[in-house]
Amino acid sequence: MATALRLLRPPWKDQLLAVNKYLLLIPIMVIGWFVYRQKTELPQVPFAKTARGRLASTLSTNGKVEPLEYTDLRVATPGIVARLAVRQGGAVAVGQVLAELSQPGQTEDLAGAEARLAQVRAELAALEAGGRSGDVAEIEGAQARLRTQRESAQRNLEALRRLVQANAATKFEAEQAEQAVRDIDSQLQSLSQKRGALVSKPDLDAARARIREAQANVNMIQGRIARNSVRSTAGGILYNLPIREGAFLNAGDLVGSVGKLDPVRVRVYVDEPELGRVATGQAVRITWDALPGREWTGKVEQKPTQVIALGSRQVGEVLCTIANPSIELVPGTNVNAFILTQVVGNALTIPRTALRRESGTGVYILDKATNTAVWRNVKTGASDALRIEVVSGLADNDVVAQPSDITLKSGLAVKPLIQ
Repeated sequence: MATALRLLRPPWKDQLLAVNKYLLLIPIMVIGWFVYRQKTELPQVPFAKTARGRLASTLSTNGKVEPLEYTDLRVATPGIVARLAVRQGGAVAVGQVLAELSQPGQTEDLAGAEARLAQVRAELAALEAGGRSGDVAEIEGAQARLRTQRESAQRNLEALRRLVQANAATKFEAEQAEQAVRDIDSQLQSLSQKRGALVSKPDLDAARARIREAQANVNMIQGRIARNSVRSTAGGILYNLPIREGAFLNAGDLVGSVGKLDPVRVRVYVDEPELGRVATGQAVRITWDALPGREWTGKVEQKPTQVIALGSRQVGEVLCTIANPSIELVPGTNVNAFILTQVVGNALTIPRTALRRESGTGVYILDKATNTAVWRNVKTGASDALRIEVVSGLADNDVVAQPSDITLKSGLAVKPLIQ
């Protein structure tokens, strides 16, 4: 029956079935070819040659800018900021007014004190002139009246004396006239003594003491008003000015900070394991992300005296002095710091990426005779961001393996790709 059916089926259908079988075999053959190739083809591994040259070992970290020298300026008396005479970032001189404060009632207090001083000065002038004008006028008026009366009494006495000589008057009448003149003289003498008693030395001393007291009060108020002018006690750049017009300041509040900004100090934070590489006098390079392409240079001035916590880091604060001629670096700026810790001339170097830590520190070098990777322990020295010095373990023209997807082991045959 099956034979009969095949005889009835057209020949082209048998040909189509045969083609389908071959198409199914193609993917299987391709996969088998790739598996075979991977088993028989050597792994490709990138290698790099050793090189000689100048190597500058740099410690990279961060830091913060500070003024090299600075002075904080504070108010001595409370008051309201009436006027700001400077702007933040400007240069100021010693004695320059930074701000004016105002205190309610000070002007009135000064006017009252000056009026009191004028009053006591007038009182002293009156005493030095002989006394108060009213008392002096009263005594002088009485003296004038008595002098007039004496002149009249004297004329009467002289007339009576002539009459007594002519026996026209009695001697008793003449004596009474003489007594009247003596009484007036006595009254005049009493008034003169009274006028002299108007001003005594204690009175003058007391008046002069009142003047000194009044003058001291005026000086004190003037001093308070003068302290309302806040002046700089140092010259430099006013890099911090936290106050604003209209703000109230208590005694001791900060008005501003004046500092020296060329050069500046950069407090560089070095991680504890790296502190042994730092030495006084090493060159320092500073960059700031806000001004790409700009660099500032200086040197290490002081090594850290202690290790402190900085977030999750344990760091030492290395103090560096950095030239800042354009005053572009301002206090508080966060900067990048690069300390040149070592310079080696004609150093044998390899890429940092070639260094591995397996059974010690070393590299895989290429055995050129057999094209196999061979482990080699090495001793390293200075380094920069890209390359590291090899002090021992390698020679000129050695070739070291670079990182790749291939897991290397000593003796592995490889197909080197020398870069």
